[in-house]
Amino acid sequence: MRFPTRRPSPSPSGHLVPAERHREVHGATGLLLRPRVSCHDPTDRAQFLSPAFIALPSEVGMSGMERIYQIDQILSGRSFVPRQELQDRLGVSWATLKRDLAYLKDRLNAPIIFDRELGGYRFETRKNRVGPQYELPGLWFSAEEIHALLTMQHLLSNLDTGGLLGPQIKPLLARLSGLLGSADNPAEEVQRRIRIQTVGAREFHLDHFQAVGSALLRRKRLIIRYHARGTDETTEREVSPQRLVHYRDNWYLDAWCHLRDDLRAFAVDAISHAEILDKRAKDVADKRLDEVLGSGYGIFSGDNVTWATLRFTPERARWVASERWHPRQEGKLLKDGSFELKVPYADDRELIMDIMKYGGDCTVVSPKVLRERVASELQRASDHYVGK
Repeated sequence: MRFPTRRPSPSPSGHLVPAERHREVHGATGLLLRPRVSCHDPTDRAQFLSPAFIALPSEVGMSGMERIYQIDQILSGRSFVPRQELQDRLGVSWATLKRDLAYLKDRLNAPIIFDRELGGYRFETRKNRVGPQYELPGLWFSAEEIHALLTMQHLLSNLDTGGLLGPQIKPLLARLSGLLGSADNPAEEVQRRIRIQTVGAREFHLDHFQAVGSALLRRKRLIIRYHARGTDETTEREVSPQRLVHYRDNWYLDAWCHLRDDLRAFAVDAISHAEILDKRAKDVADKRLDEVLGSGYGIFSGDNVTWATLRFTPERARWVASERWHPRQEGKLLKDGSFELKVPYADDRELIMDIMKYGGDCTVVSPKVLRERVASELQRASDHYVGK
């Protein structure tokens, strides 16, 4: 496909510059998400240009492009702005401001006029314009949106305990921080003001995580060396990765295990070696993955699902009633103020741990086998204290 556009203005050296280089040259003036494909040219000569390239304005320097966007934001939010106020807010001389306004009008087709009655500059919105539409190159964010992005990155970084995304995101953070024009580092301020505590997160090998992620997206098989903590055994097996799951502050790989000829969930931190094979991965339907690995309670797999009915005291019900234990859970408040919760499970190990953490505030109503298992575990725990 070819993209019609106007003849671009050259860079100071007279060459077209790739969009990626454009972002580097213009520095931290905003977040450019897409290349510009149209630009006004006074000579009005149409050319064809790949959208992978945009032109660097010879009239505007690195800090000048930031001013272009600041002018756009200032005028967009006001009915008019006096010339002196523009100069003061941008910190430039009248000659510099005049060049910036000329660039906006002549090159970007901005509908900027000086309204003598109002005594300031504004965007002309009262007339229907003919010709190329005004558009700034790329997509840019307000200060509030940048703070939201920084906060989102801070939240995501807590999933990235192995440092997979950190090196790639760091340049973006610096650019977003520069956009705000603050003396303080906004990324550090977000980290200081928003505290996220992770409990029980286990460390994993970054190289292995990258190999798993790459094989997953490229649909390739893996050879992994895996330590099963339940049996304390280490095995080497060939797997077809299906999806990565972040659960309770840890990463798990849902995969088809060619050794066991079945679906399995592998803790990524228990993988001591991962090698990508040049073999197409076996694909398993999402419905089947959910049936085996997502139908029951917790991370343990199984498609033989049983429902557990739990009852919480009125004191604990105020918390549990708002908690999500399983996507298919059922819950209701009882007349005495207690809360009844029903959850499906295929393997009771994780469910028993969660029941026991509530101590006497949680009672297993059914099934009988689960009730007996919990009673046995509570008795075993009590034996460590009674008589000592």
